[in-house]
Amino acid sequence: MAETSHGVGGLTFDASKRNWPPEAGVFLALVLIVIVFEVLGRLIMNDSFLFNTRENVDAIFNEQRLQIIILQVSIIGIIALGVTQVIITGGIDLSSGSVVGATAMIAMSFAQVSEINGLQNTRAVFFEQGWVDLPVLVPVVVGLACGLIAGLINGFFVAYTGIPPFIATLGMMVSARGVSKWWTAGQPVSFPTESYAAIGAGMMPVFIFVFLAVLFHLILKYTVYGKHTYAIGSNEDAARMSGIKVARHKVMVYAIAGLLAGVAALVLSSKNLTAQSGMGVMYELDAIAMAVIGGISLQGGRGSILGTVIGALIFGVIISGFTFLRLDAYYQEMVKGAIIVGAVVLDQWRQRRAVAKA
Repeated sequence: MAETSHGVGGLTFDASKRNWPPEAGVFLALVLIVIVFEVLGRLIMNDSFLFNTRENVDAIFNEQRLQIIILQVSIIGIIALGVTQVIITGGIDLSSGSVVGATAMIAMSFAQVSEINGLQNTRAVFFEQGWVDLPVLVPVVVGLACGLIAGLINGFFVAYTGIPPFIATLGMMVSARGVSKWWTAGQPVSFPTESYAAIGAGMMPVFIFVFLAVLFHLILKYTVYGKHTYAIGSNEDAARMSGIKVARHKVMVYAIAGLLAGVAALVLSSKNLTAQSGMGVMYELDAIAMAVIGGISLQGGRGSILGTVIGALIFGVIISGFTFLRLDAYYQEMVKGAIIVGAVVLDQWRQRRAVAKA
């Protein structure tokens, strides 16, 4: 028999009915996946996935692999932070990957140097205008503005025209990809200034991702913006009747998602020291998958930044684990697809179970 204790008004507390946070289950899944790769590594590769096995290194864990896992998900993770907020409101954003491509091309064109190895960089996009060797603030502001404008357009169409978010952001996805190809007629843009390249150097993408994750976790949990975001996703009509300006708030949410896509574009292009029109392909789907794996409900009203971060780590562990086991890349795609479907099925099961209990 479960232990109970009396509370206010004679109510009792039943320990067996304690509700664990949804992030706990996601974290448990992460631990189990790590254990699976550890066991497979021992059996198949005769090596450890997580721990260091080199005698000339004193570290307990394989720090290089851990760094790679975090690095390879940090940029898409930045996008996922914005996508998470959109999905919580009951929407969807399919444009973030294309916005990354367009923003990277435009921002990099304002970050080019005038000389390469002592020779003039005549291939610089704005070489004739003299817009080279500009302060790093210029391409950063341009990049953030591009992402913000794309997000505002998405938000406007979703909030004020009644177009479903799927269609509105799908249109932006196609248009932004067209902009990325049109900007330089499909030619890559390279040779940024040292100050711009520093944005994505080393572990900077991870630091930026962690900072933004902590920031938006606090915003969603402790601010009016966060409360309104969850309220709209839970019941839009009730939120509107309670005085929340739903349309304006939706524009704000999509604008933030676009802004974060702009941040990801800056980090990606500076990390790669080049920008190409094909950058960001499929990033939007990976970002949505991270959020879904992290426990967010596609019907809106439920989810968290912490869950999305754990979902991103699960993605990173799977990719790194498959590479560790030397399995072909297409297996990764099949497994990711299965995980996404499984996460959605689990979410539907949880919702039906909650309704049945109610």
